[in-house]
Amino acid sequence: MSSNISVFDCSVIGLDKINFREGNLTVVENDSDFPFAVKRVFYLYDIAGGESRGAHAHRECHQFLIAAGGSFEVSLDDGRFRRQVFLNRPDMGLHIPPGIWASEVNFSSGAICLVLASHLYSESDYLRDYEEYLNMRNNG
Repeated sequence: MSSNISVFDCSVIGLDKINFREGNLTVVENDSDFPFAVKRVFYLYDIAGGESRGAHAHRECHQFLIAAGGSFEVSLDDGRFRRQVFLNRPDMGLHIPPGIWASEVNFSSGAICLVLASHLYSESDYLRDYEEYLNMRNNG
């Protein structure tokens, strides 16, 4: 985890949208312009409207969040600056590099948060205590 990373290194990325008469298609492929190779995919759903999830940082894992349905906000924190990003389109996603404290908040009713991750699940990659996170950020 780099202590130089900031909330301004988190970027909203538009994904290619293919329009068909019957609907739209968006594809994410490894070895494309995507910011990392995807090793894990999961999604959050059935979250009551207005609820929040997340509230952690990763040591090594990159994440890419997409509002596959509905909308939500992502609260980003690097220990110095904070930033809020609103997601509500399935052809746009937010890249969160490791070292950023992130929470998903203000879910609309029926929202689906699709997460593409650069690493397989490992509990040791998670920083779940905010004070511990700040200590690691400040002491490099």
